[in-house]
Amino acid sequence: MALAPQFAGHRWGVSTAPHVLEIYLDYVCPFSAKIFTRLRNEVFPFIEKEYPGKIQFLFRQQVQPWHPCSSIVHEAALAVERIDKSKFLDFSAKLYEVQKEYFDESVQNLTRSQINNSLAKHANLCGISSDQFVSLIEIPAVSNPSEARNAGNKLTADLKWHIKLSRQNGIHVSPTVLFDGIIDDTVSSSWTLAQWQEWLAKKVA
Repeated sequence: MALAPQFAGHRWGVSTAPHVLEIYLDYVCPFSAKIFTRLRNEVFPFIEKEYPGKIQFLFRQQVQPWHPCSSIVHEAALAVERIDKSKFLDFSAKLYEVQKEYFDESVQNLTRSQINNSLAKHANLCGISSDQFVSLIEIPAVSNPSEARNAGNKLTADLKWHIKLSRQNGIHVSPTVLFDGIIDDTVSSSWTLAQWQEWLAKKVA
């Protein structure tokens, strides 16, 4: 349940809350979009009202490499957080709103630069400088392959941190829900607010 300080934007709620709701989410997963949207729009306001200071939420990034754009979109969220931690969850919500733009078929004929510029426009709508965003996410190009270093971009180390976390914890799919460190496979992305309320009542002392 640890959260490195550079990723503080991944937390909703106060860090001193005794209970931790963690969910491993992928930005190009429709089920992740469904559960995150319900949480942010309905469940979080309910928690604030009924369980103030008792539950914190951690957004865990679950890259799914069989989707070509998954890594790129996750890097985009990390770029926004690097620039302004307070914008991470807002930008995550935006990514889910436009996620079909980054589905496999949608990006088939796009270059990496085109995808980066598309993401930059969405970041800008969240108050992030497009130029600053692109400077973090772009991969320096070389004209001679012999000069290539395969070094990624300025966010590669951050992305590796999240991938290592999910791998060491044996997370295979998104969304995967944990409460106080224990995986709970009973939680469904299709749950209504009422179902979340019933579940939380059993979990929170």
